[in-house]
Amino acid sequence: MGVAAGPIRVVVAKPGLDGHDRGAKVIARALRDAGMEVIYTGLHQTPEQIVDTAIQEDADAIGLSILSGAHNTLFAAVLELLRQRDAEDILVFGGGIIPEDDIAPLKEKGVAAIFTPGATMASIVEWVRENVRQPTEA
Repeated sequence: MGVAAGPIRVVVAKPGLDGHDRGAKVIARALRDAGMEVIYTGLHQTPEQIVDTAIQEDADAIGLSILSGAHNTLFAAVLELLRQRDAEDILVFGGGIIPEDDIAPLKEKGVAAIFTPGATMASIVEWVRENVRQPTEA
């Protein structure tokens, strides 16, 4: 991952059929308020749309919000598309209703972090700052 100029850029996405986006919007706002550039894709995005957006927007990370129970399939699809597009330098993290038993397998597939209900906005912002590229001073 190279060090690019400017603020950290994060695509926040709601993949699949899940229609509840309050949490994603709260995360997007917290990251934005922390000085990051946030691209929120809206509801019902396909993995292809999410990866296309991340590449087009020169994102440093993708944050997926999944409440539908399809997290294993959707995270895997996004990670595979990033591999296929030679964009594995885009870090993938996520959150939502994800059973504890599924977290370790998701991390083994390449998901950098999973935030479950109860995670604070401060802890998510801190994690992104510490694990996504460091912004350079202008």
